Amino acid sequence: MELTALKGISDKRAKDLAALGVRAAEDLVRLFPRAYLDLTRQVRISECYHNDTVLLVCRVASPPQAVYNGRRSFIKVWCDQEGERFSAVWFNAPYVRTKLVAGEEYLFYGRVSNRYGMAPSMVNPQFEPRGAGRLQGIVPVYPLKGSLTQKAVRDAVREALRRFAPETVVPAALVKKYALGSLSEAYRCIHAPASFAQKDAAAERIALEEYFVLLSAFRMFKGGREDARVFRYDCAPADVAAFAARFPYALTAGQKGAVKEIYEDLRSPRRMNRLLQGDVGCGKTAVALCAVFMAAASGHQAMMLAPTEVLAEQNFALVKRYLPEYPAVLLTGSTPAKEKREIKRALACGDVKIACGTHALLQADVSAPDLALAVCDEQQRFGVAQRSALGAKSDGADVLVMSATPIPRTLSLIFYGDLDLSEIKEKPRSRAETVTAVIPARRYDDMLSYIGSEAEKGNRAYFVCPKIDGDEEGAVASVTELYEELRARLPRVRFALLHGKMKDAQKAQTVADFREGRADCLVTTTVIEVGIDVPDATIMVIYNAERFGLSQLHQLRGRVGRGEKKSYCFLLVGADSEEARARLSVLKHNADGFAIAEEDLKLRGGGDFLGVRQSGRTIADLGNLRYPPSIIFTAKKLADDAVACGDTARLRALAERKYERLKEIVLN
Repeated sequence: MELTALKGISDKRAKDLAALGVRAAEDLVRLFPRAYLDLTRQVRISECYHNDTVLLVCRVASPPQAVYNGRRSFIKVWCDQEGERFSAVWFNAPYVRTKLVAGEEYLFYGRVSNRYGMAPSMVNPQFEPRGAGRLQGIVPVYPLKGSLTQKAVRDAVREALRRFAPETVVPAALVKKYALGSLSEAYRCIHAPASFAQKDAAAERIALEEYFVLLSAFRMFKGGREDARVFRYDCAPADVAAFAARFPYALTAGQKGAVKEIYEDLRSPRRMNRLLQGDVGCGKTAVALCAVFMAAASGHQAMMLAPTEVLAEQNFALVKRYLPEYPAVLLTGSTPAKEKREIKRALACGDVKIACGTHALLQADVSAPDLALAVCDEQQRFGVAQRSALGAKSDGADVLVMSATPIPRTLSLIFYGDLDLSEIKEKPRSRAETVTAVIPARRYDDMLSYIGSEAEKGNRAYFVCPKIDGDEEGAVASVTELYEELRARLPRVRFALLHGKMKDAQKAQTVADFREGRADCLVTTTVIEVGIDVPDATIMVIYNAERFGLSQLHQLRGRVGRGEKKSYCFLLVGADSEEARARLSVLKHNADGFAIAEEDLKLRGGGDFLGVRQSGRTIADLGNLRYPPSIIFTAKKLADDAVACGDTARLRALAERKYERLKEIVLN
């Protein structure tokens, strides 16, 4: 149903809603609240921590004023909450001057700034008149775009629910067997809950339905593939053992187990489709090189795909070091055009046995007719279609995908149900201990002094920011501003700057300078999350650590402790909340990436952890819903039963429509 067919939605409002991805009544029903206002509980400004997001009921005590502080302009008002004064400021929002009236009561919802003994304030809060009787109980808060207001979106959602009621595609027999509640009632409750318990129950029912369809799609269209083997491998176990002896260390038990599983796959009657999962620094690349050796020693071609040029170059260097007898090439976006043409020609005619590269390997004109093995490194950075495209470069290529982001088994059921799984849980014994500490603001100067002294000893450090440009309110550190600030604070230290907007050649040179000691410290974004291996880097500093997932923090921490020196990871927190402290405590006291991933899933809930990007939308349409991971297990049982019972006509039609959107899945 078109939006303009709903009461109260004009063409202009429909355009604003379209900016939120809402183009039909069905989309409005699935525009889940990003938060809820509990009007039964009023918070006092004096009780708020810095960076808390809260609801305050207050009276605007002064007319809105335009203020310029020498750097930028903003709108400011003073508010009164039963005798307690605080200010509210808005950046880039001049319309506020016409919306607030001194002396009136409002609901303010937003972030509190309450640091360094300064008077508390709210930064860019959303607001609306308190209006006796207009809002009460638990009120949904929606994302906004353009000129949309909360009232406009609430009215539109209410009208959409009146005209459109989502129906379950779970077969009737299973609805009864699993005692499932009404799906349409769950949608009504998620938008207008009578209690938070009712909201949670509704979220679980909606999540169950969405993952039931998602898992059914994988089961119907991907699972159970038994592709017959095309390429034959004739290397013996003794040959593989002799190759593994080329490494300057003995393989761990986990590495040996993974090599054995891959060897058995390559000798089996069906093609390999395996995920090699392991923590940062566990030695997955050595296992992959063993697999590449098996292919090359059997006379076939192999490819290693990486998400960044830095990682592709590292893979290429390892291939040249450990497999020098086999012709190898490196193909990336930066490869000169003439050299690209020669590489593609050599691959097509079989002169090259091993190709390392980035997405450039996926181009349609890259042909490798004797490609027996496709290895996809850091595969969580690639979509399903991309890793499938690599395996499709030849008829029947075996596929090995690797991930250094430990994924809870709950999630593996969804995203890797078509893959066999190998896990490496040990780390090489040569790896040093990494101590993790949360650094309070009062110890920041001490930390910088320590890093300065370590740089003089030849040790190197990373400084990681979540964004390149920071944000308007100054809550998030800017990598460019931090770079200048650190250079001024530590003039004897050589700093380098690295971020995603730099050209590839410039990035490569910066990384080389840091690796080879021409720079002491690297100020960067998460572009260094994968592919950087600098044994002399012993310090990792992460700003606004509360804004990262635990698994991503663990990945970043894995950039240090890669040599024999004791290393340190310093976490700087911008939001001193109970949730942030709980999450970072898990990281501080745990070095096991698999355990961290499981705890992250418990703390963040499926709705956050399973945020899967596809054109800016979540693949399972779960948006801001919070629900327990156990829902996914229930959905899998439900999907298995549905496929078994055969009553799946409606389900198959819906799954086919959704399946098209699964092709570009990448994990957050």
